[in-house]
Amino acid sequence: MDFFFAVPLGDLLLFAAFLAALGVVAGFLAGLLGVGGGIVLVPGLSFIFAMMSERLGLEGVDLMHLSVGTSLAVIVPTGLSSALAHYRRGAVDFTLVGGIGAGVLVGVAIATFIARDLSGDTMKMIFATAIVGLAGIMLINPARFKLAEAMPGRPMQALAGLVIGGLSSLIGIGGATLSVPYMSLHNTPMHRAVGTASALGLVIAVPAAIGFMIIGRGADHLPPFSVGYVNFLAWVCIIPISVSIAPLGVRVAHKVSVSKLRKVFAVFMILVALNMWRKILF
Repeated sequence: MDFFFAVPLGDLLLFAAFLAALGVVAGFLAGLLGVGGGIVLVPGLSFIFAMMSERLGLEGVDLMHLSVGTSLAVIVPTGLSSALAHYRRGAVDFTLVGGIGAGVLVGVAIATFIARDLSGDTMKMIFATAIVGLAGIMLINPARFKLAEAMPGRPMQALAGLVIGGLSSLIGIGGATLSVPYMSLHNTPMHRAVGTASALGLVIAVPAAIGFMIIGRGADHLPPFSVGYVNFLAWVCIIPISVSIAPLGVRVAHKVSVSKLRKVFAVFMILVALNMWRKILF
């Protein structure tokens, strides 16, 4: 039997196939529903890593840390592509990127430092609790409401950024699910909120992914092609497929009721969270 990185080649190819399938799902849902990849990638990666744990020799690895770190790394190139597209359309407000982004960087640093000492089960609890909140946001659609006629001053923007950056780093998302509602509640036009959120996603994902590489240094039994808690085989398998599949999701979105599908997906997110809680508590 052929071996690669002390792993049977057949097992490595099976691992890559599962990752590619996850890329299809993540890309299609991103195009169809406009949801960030992390919401799909983190539970998907966690499931794949757990399923392949014995074959890849991952016993003792903090799989949730690995899933979150890898998700953040995947967000970087996809987020860059999105941010550039919005920038070309003039939809990125760099004043807001600076105001919110200052807090984001602090939040990312704090969250990464905290994540180093959290157990895998604690990370799962944080993720499960957070996605219930995110599902609630999808169900309520806060874009219908307004808290103020304008964005607050830079100190309050930075405070919001700290929360957005910290939570996003801990659960492996780019933060648009949090930052877009925050900006739209303060009367920012939706196209500008989405464009600005895409740039903020890079401010979150780049330092957070680097942070998870650093805190995972020296971890034993990581899967092949890992740097700390970022697996680059997953990175290579997921990105090109998800990017190529996303336009298909966009085409389907124009033929169906996306608002109803988003509600169905939100309920699915809640079920995923409940299953995580069940496994941890029982």
